[in-house]
Amino acid sequence: MNLKAEIKVKDDQNHLKKLFESEKGVKNERATYLTKTSNNEFIISIKAKDATALRAMLNSVSKLISVYEKTKNVIENEN
Repeated sequence: MNLKAEIKVKDDQNHLKKLFESEKGVKNERATYLTKTSNNEFIISIKAKDATALRAMLNSVSKLISVYEKTKNVIENEN
């Protein structure tokens, strides 16, 4: 079974692009993701061979976004 998911983020696309570039599009045998910007959105496209691999990749991507959000909030609250 081939599964696909897409996450679109409307804010901070330039910062997220830099963050995800450091990961260089993580790939493994069962799942992969690619990123792009389009129409003022940061888009993460995930492809997986099965539901478990899709869930794991979604968790990894959402965790990275969550770390970014928390870091951004700390920096904003310091100023």
